Formats: sequence, C-alpha cells, structure tokens
Amino acid sequence: MINGNKRKQRTRQLLTTVLGLALTVSLAACGGAAKTPNQGQLVDPPKAESGSGQGAAQTKRTSYPLKVKDATGKEFVFDKAPERIASTSPSETEMLFALGLGDKVVGVSDFCDYPAEAKSKPKLGSITKPNEEAIIAAGADLTLTGVSMKTPTVEKLRELKVNLFQVQPKTIDDVLANLLVMGEIFDRQAEAEKLVNQMKADRQQVVDAVKNLKPEQKKKVFIEFSPGWTVGSGEFLSELIETAGGINVYGSEKGYVKLSEEKVIAENPKVILYPNNLIDDKSKKPLDQLIRERSGWDQIDAVKEGKLAGIDKDTTSRPGPRITQGLKEIAKGIYPELVK
Repeated sequence: MINGNKRKQRTRQLLTTVLGLALTVSLAACGGAAKTPNQGQLVDPPKAESGSGQGAAQTKRTSYPLKVKDATGKEFVFDKAPERIASTSPSETEMLFALGLGDKVVGVSDFCDYPAEAKSKPKLGSITKPNEEAIIAAGADLTLTGVSMKTPTVEKLRELKVNLFQVQPKTIDDVLANLLVMGEIFDRQAEAEKLVNQMKADRQQVVDAVKNLKPEQKKKVFIEFSPGWTVGSGEFLSELIETAGGINVYGSEKGYVKLSEEKVIAENPKVILYPNNLIDDKSKKPLDQLIRERSGWDQIDAVKEGKLAGIDKDTTSRPGPRITQGLKEIAKGIYPELVK
C-alpha cells in the first residue's frame, strides 16, 4: 500500500514537470511569434527610426508625387517640392517664412511686410490684381494667393500659365489645415505640425480663460476693422470675437458689412475694438477719435466707460500663422481681467 502511494506521488510529480515544461515552451513560442492584427492581440504601431538606427523618431517626409486640390477645386500634382515660390498674399507669405522657406521665395505682393525679410523680396503688385508681367518674370514653380483674389483674376493668371494655388480660409481651423497642406507640398511637415500645435495651444489658452463666463457675463462687442466697416458671421474675424467669449453685435449678418451707426447705438456694445494707429482717409483722424466723436455714440456703454480697445491690425486681419496671436489681443481687449 505504501509502495502504491509512492508510485502515485512520483506520477503526479512527473506530470507536473511535463506540464510546466510545455507551458514554458508555449509561452516562449508566443513571445517570439509575429503578432497578427485583428486576431485578438494588441499590435504596437511601427516606430520610425533615424538613419543612425538608434530608435529616434525620424522627421516626417513628404512622399512624391503628391496630389493636392486647392480651394478652387483645381488638382495639383507635385513630383517634388517647389523650389521657387511666389506669394500675392501677406498671410501666405507669412506662412512660407514661418515654415523656413524664405530663401525659396522669389516674389511677394506690395503689402507683404512680415517678417522683415519679406520687404526685400521682389514686388509683384497688389493683392487683388497683381502685376502679370512681374509674376511671369518671377518664374515661380508655384504661386500662392489668398481670399482677396477674385475668380476672374485667378482664371486670367492661370490662362497665362501661372501655376496659381489659392486658399480661402474662413475659420481658424482652415488656417491650421492650410499650414499642414503647405507642410506637405513643400516637405516641411515637421515645421508645420510644430507651428500648428503652438497655435492650438494659444487658442486653448484663450478658451480656458473665458470658459467659466456665464451667458449674462458675456460682453457685446462691436469691431470696426476699417472706417465704416465691420464683420458678421461666417468670417474668421467674427470667430475670433466669439472664441474670445464675446458676442458680435453684427453676428446676425453675414460677411463684411457696412456699419449702421444707428444699429450700433441700439445694440449698445460694452466693448469696441479697432485697429491701432489707423487713420481715416477722409477726416484724417485716428479711427478711435472718429468713433468717439460720432453723433449719439457718447451714449454707448463702451464709449461712456472708455472701453475702446486698440488691436494689432495685421495679426487680427491676416488668416496666417499669427492669427492666434490676434485672438489673444482680441480676448485681452474684451476681458483684460481674464486674459493676461
């Protein structure tokens, strides 16, 4: 009986050993086998490695040929990154320089003045109707233009064999998307993503600063970006006011609007925004002085309480890489106690 018990005990020990070895082999095999996606296993995404093989993240590069459509629906095929670039729009010129492409810029509009290096580039005429001869002479592989150029001018330049790429941003997100597209076209994706992330952080800073405002605490805002002109919904300038926690008194109207002095009095805004150092061509007065002296406007709360806030004209009116800086300016003008 005792011998029988010993035999059973040895048998159990042997089985335990065999099972343990089998389990070890099975686990080792699972660890070494390739994991197949969609088979109940988690698969790590591939990690880009640098040429040195040290596992460092590799800079994202554009794969050519690249197909891209512009805002007009025209399809462009790029076999490589354009080497000679022209711009007829200050916003797009700023984007090119922000992406480190200043040395490739062969021409800009007469109004492209930022950064300082842009001022020394060959001039191509106005924003809406550039000098055709100058654009052709620039010999650009790609010419960028923005919202100010109308369709007939775009079509005319294309008939002249100008490779014209147009963007038409209406929102901050449009601006961010355009930057990423340019990053792809010009093989500057890392630079574009870094810039976009910073702009998103700037926007979030403003959103966080005003997020606790109750509806009754939100201020009515009137903006006069040019003497006699304001903006309604559907344009990025109105979006800046709303993102900053303000209520655009012209928000019920669409696009750019010639202001009605009586309407502004009736709306009674708490804050009036205007571009710093802007002189009215007719009266030769600074715009803020013109606003204060209008008949009946001394009864508007913003005027009575001295809540006229000057903002930078370029950062708030150009849908380019400084647009979120313009957002901060507008937010400080409306809620200086909240946005620092």
